[in-house]
Amino acid sequence: MASVPRDLVLVSTPIGYLGSGRGGGVELTLASLTQGLLARGHRLTLVAPEGSSLPAGCDGVALHTVAGGDQPSWQHADADGPVLIPADAVLPRLWERALALGEKADAVLNFSYDWLPLWLTPRVQPRIFHLISMGSVARVMDQLVADLARWDQRRLAFHTHRQAADFSLPAAAQVVGNGFDLSRYQFQLEAGGALGWAGRVAPEKGLEDAVAVAAALQEPLQVWGVVEDPAYAARVERAVPPGTIVWRGFLPTAELQKQLGRCRALINTPKWNEAYGNVVVEALACGVPVVAYDRGGPGELLQNGVTGWLVSPDDRDALLAATRQVDAIDRQACRRWVEAHASQAVFAERVEQWLDLTLAAGDGSISRCP
Repeated sequence: MASVPRDLVLVSTPIGYLGSGRGGGVELTLASLTQGLLARGHRLTLVAPEGSSLPAGCDGVALHTVAGGDQPSWQHADADGPVLIPADAVLPRLWERALALGEKADAVLNFSYDWLPLWLTPRVQPRIFHLISMGSVARVMDQLVADLARWDQRRLAFHTHRQAADFSLPAAAQVVGNGFDLSRYQFQLEAGGALGWAGRVAPEKGLEDAVAVAAALQEPLQVWGVVEDPAYAARVERAVPPGTIVWRGFLPTAELQKQLGRCRALINTPKWNEAYGNVVVEALACGVPVVAYDRGGPGELLQNGVTGWLVSPDDRDALLAATRQVDAIDRQACRRWVEAHASQAVFAERVEQWLDLTLAAGDGSISRCP
């Protein structure tokens, strides 16, 4: 249990309702942390787009939903582009509700990677904290993160050190990792299954490299995730023999882990600096070794030669060679790493400690900087 149970307002991503899959890894992070904070005795309110439902195991959370259109993702914005908030966007409506609720809360915890909540933080009375979910993608966002860090870096936390290194910070980053409800991931010792790949099907995820490896091995590749860019998916499929890609779609965790756990390896091929790498840890939780580019979060999470293999980014030949060696990895070591470093309980405790560093006054106010 928490030493100081708090009233916390959690604000979801404005990119799709919870359960749609459009929010990517943020949805999984939010669900896990909500469950973990509840278990530690905190009182939670969740603000999310209309159509959202509470994650499993979160019946004690007060859910507030607001209507509005999806906010464009910064992931697909021009690096030098402007801030865009559509006329009917859900983003400002989420924050109108969150700020009203935050007046009586100890803190507001933001999960959305967007300009508006960062800009609001030093300008409003509710105490806003941000779990930054992406690395550098746009100059205007980089500048705002840097500005907020200079004002009070304690309001910011990151998933990995590699992600935090994308930003100009005046002090060492607060890194909280991520966490998973391991009761939902079944360890599977069987090592003779197919190859797998999971993630949003979009160019920055590098599916074409994993498909090329599967084609070279003359094997099918199981692919899970929302097809965010159908034209890209079609191009990737045309480049390899028919039947190389087996499209599995976006699945709830229960079914995803069942199918993913049968794989002999997950191939992870990001073309950008992933903040963490949820699918990497989901695979490891099932005992599935991971072959990944040594880039971003996955490069920080994997133990080379112990839980998988790391290869130079964008080196397809090295990716192929490493995939041929996955049988050398002990599947039990994969699960043990997740239990020690990425459980839901460990994650919730880290986030709680981060908040306590700033709310240490004990009355919900912000303590003075050291």
